[in-house]
Parts: sequence; structure tokens; C-alpha cells
Amino acid sequence: MVVVGVQAGSADAAQDRAAGATALPISASQRAAAIEEAQAGAASTAEKIKLGGKEKLVVRDVIKDADGTVHTRYERTYAGLPVLGGDLVTHTRKDGSLKGVSKATDAKISVASTTATVTAKSGARKVIWAVTGKPALAYENVVKGTQADGTPSERHVITDAASGKELYSYEAIDTGSGTSQYSGTVALGTSASGSGYNLTDAGRGGHSTYDLNGGTSGTGTLFTDADDIWGNGLATNRQTAAVDAHYGAAMTWDFYKNELGRNGIAGDGRAAYSRVHYGNAYVNAFWQDNCFCMTYGDGSGNLKPLTSLDVAGHEMSHGLTAATAGLKYSRESGGLNEATSDMFGTAVEFYAGNSSDAGDYLIGEKIDINGNGTPLRYMDKPSKDGGSADYWSRTVGRLDVHYSSGPANHFFYLLSEGSGAKTINGVAYNSPTSNGSTVTGIGRAKAVQIWYKALTTYMTSSTDYAAARVATLQAATDLYGAGSAEYAAVASAWSAINVN
Repeated sequence: MVVVGVQAGSADAAQDRAAGATALPISASQRAAAIEEAQAGAASTAEKIKLGGKEKLVVRDVIKDADGTVHTRYERTYAGLPVLGGDLVTHTRKDGSLKGVSKATDAKISVASTTATVTAKSGARKVIWAVTGKPALAYENVVKGTQADGTPSERHVITDAASGKELYSYEAIDTGSGTSQYSGTVALGTSASGSGYNLTDAGRGGHSTYDLNGGTSGTGTLFTDADDIWGNGLATNRQTAAVDAHYGAAMTWDFYKNELGRNGIAGDGRAAYSRVHYGNAYVNAFWQDNCFCMTYGDGSGNLKPLTSLDVAGHEMSHGLTAATAGLKYSRESGGLNEATSDMFGTAVEFYAGNSSDAGDYLIGEKIDINGNGTPLRYMDKPSKDGGSADYWSRTVGRLDVHYSSGPANHFFYLLSEGSGAKTINGVAYNSPTSNGSTVTGIGRAKAVQIWYKALTTYMTSSTDYAAARVATLQAATDLYGAGSAEYAAVASAWSAINVN
């Protein structure tokens, strides 16, 4: 159910609205208390939103806005079984009355029987599948292995419990003072240990950085140093990659806290950890939610670690998505998942204000994966990478998620900077539109706030491009008003990439 906003009035009223719709920063203990309170009232909420008698709600997160609005994110069960695609968010006013509900599916959750006729594979769990089609009794099995490029694989395979037919599958692993390789000399959060120091940032949730030393499993060895001066800027020094990863994690933490009011990736004050020197000449980086950690390879010839600032921000932001909307890493939702990480990775790079790696709308421009100095992705015109889509079409969901992210990245650039030719921090851009329109940007800061609010309060695990338009327009309404220039810009930017 889409919440209708109030017409914007004066500039002061618009500012008041934005302040009122901004999420309040809360401590880990306050968040835990809010979740406990919401769980105590979950049965009443299920009845209020007219769920069936066999359905129950499990609270995942609670966000409170300054104006008293509360957004509560739930998972759903049916007859005690997890409902995949049953996640939803309720939106309640300060007085406790219901404003609306954002659901991953509008389908009625009901199956004829919870008794399977097909024997489960070892390790599989019985679930209700509600992401696509009519809800069905199913099995979810996690197949672990290694992807073609050496990335670990945790593929979730959903099979019908009556026929054994595969219904869906998706990949759960999301890819992609010291002297750093990419960001120059930077300040690091470290901790004293005995007569030396280690890479543990006590001021940012205890984030630690470990050396896998070519391994592909385990936590690795915590980096230590005698004089608290780390790395020398060269890939041949083992500490250098750790400096970049540790600095990137710190900047991402600070960006979340200072720009978004978020206390860590999951909003609970808990830090992730980083692992560098994964495998041998591994040309990738990835986030794993099950270990709450980021892992970086050393790149081609072990000379270009994938630890640049935007990549670090990108990887940590996969954790943000997992902790909020939980966008499934497949089809259109997977493209939106990847684009979210590109957006926030870019925002982190701008936030850091580091002259050695100035903010831009290029992804991975420092790590030279292509071997010719070109970036991995371009947000102003995604197709420049040779695979990404500039605009939405019915076939976008068939692309690899790193390419189906193109239209959302393009939307973010247009919303931030507008269409046409311009130069920002020395980089030339020329962003086209699918309908020949001229889009006027509202600035990156507002674009970030709109996407973040949409992600955390209105998007669900199955959100596609059409639903992302609805979510961001609702977020713009909350923050700036339904008649605001910001609302109009969001609508214009979506239309410019063929999402109407």
C-alpha cells in the first residue's frame, strides 16, 4: 500500500518535512529494545494488517523518524515455516495508527498442505516460496562451491516440494597513519597490543583487518606492527593492501554515521571485518553476509589489490542491503542490489574528500581490472563498459546483475548531476536519456538520502525497477513533499531511463 504524502508548501515547510522524515540515530541498545517491543506486539500487527491465522511476523529492524513515524521490517512465517518473499514493512504514525504497508508480495500466503511429497536433499530446509507465482511448499538448499573466477559460491536453490522442479536460484555472495596504494597517506584506527599495535579500529565498532596470505578460507591473521606506521604504498608490501581496506572500511563507517545517521552496517553498532590477500592473483572482491566480512583479492599478477576506496564502500554496502531490503541477488532485484553498492561506494569516495582518489562516478577506476586503465563501470552512461544497459527494458533482468545494475546507476547519476555534458573533479561526463528529455540534477546528497530512505523503509527482497520507482517517489514525498522539485526530479530521472 503506497502512502500518499502531503503537498509541499514553503521552503521552510519542505525543510521541516525533510527533517521530520529523517531517521533518528539510535544506539545498539535502543535498537534492540525497539525490536523487542515490536516483537511483543507482532501478533497484534499481523491481525491489524489482516494476515491469515497461520501467519506470524518476526521483526528484523525498526527505524524511527524524527516526526514519530515508525518503520518496522518483518519476515513472515506460515505454519512455522519461513516464507521466502514474505517480508514486509509497516509504517505507523506517532499515535500508533497504520499509514501503510510495503510488501514483497501481495499474494495470499496459503498452501494446501505443509507435508512434502518429494524427499528433501541433505541439508535442505522446508519453506514457503512466495517470490514468484502462487505460493508453494518448497525446499531451500544451499549449494556451496567455487565460481569460475575463484569466488566462493553459496547458491540458494529453491525446489517445489511436490514435484521436485527447480523454482528459482540465486547467488548469496555479493561480488566485487598508513601509506595506501590508492589513497596516499591516511590516518588509521588501530589498537595497542603488548609492545605493538594491530589493525583493530575500536572507534568504529572494532573493525579488524586480517591477512589470508593466499588462503581461501578462515579468518586469517590479524595485522600487527611495532611502530603503528603501516605499508609503503607498494603492492609488494603486505601491509599496503590492508591499509587501503582498513581505511575504506573507516570511511564507509563514517559516511553511514555522519551522512545517514546509521550506526554500522546493520544499524546495531557491530563492525564487519576485512580479509586481504585472498587466493593467488584473484581478480575480485566480495561480501559474505554469513561471516559479516569483506574479502579482497590481489588482482592480476598480485599487483593491483581490489581495495580501492569505492570498492571498499561497495562491498560494505552489500551488507547494508542484506540488513535492510534484502534484495535477492538475481534478476532485477539483483541489479538493484549491485547498483545500491555502486551508489554508496561512489558516495563514500566523494565523502572521503581524498585528493589521491577524488570522488567520481566511475566504479573501480583505480584497480585497472581491464588492464588498460579504464574503469569497471560508468554511471553516466553504463553501456560504455561494453555490457551494462543504459535503460530499462523487459530483458534487463536476464543480464548478469553487474550489468542489469546499469539503469539504476544511470538513474542515480541523472538524479544527482542531470543529463548532458559536464566535468566534475576533472572527469568529463555526458549522460543521455532514453526519451530525449533534459534532466536537472538535485545534487548527490539528496539523491543519496532518497535512495537510502527507499532502501531502508520501502524496498523489499523482491523489489524490481517498477517498484523501485514507487519506493523512491515515496521516499522523496516523505523527505521533500509530493509537489517538490525533488519529487519531480525523481520522476523525471526514472522516465529518462524508461521506467515509467
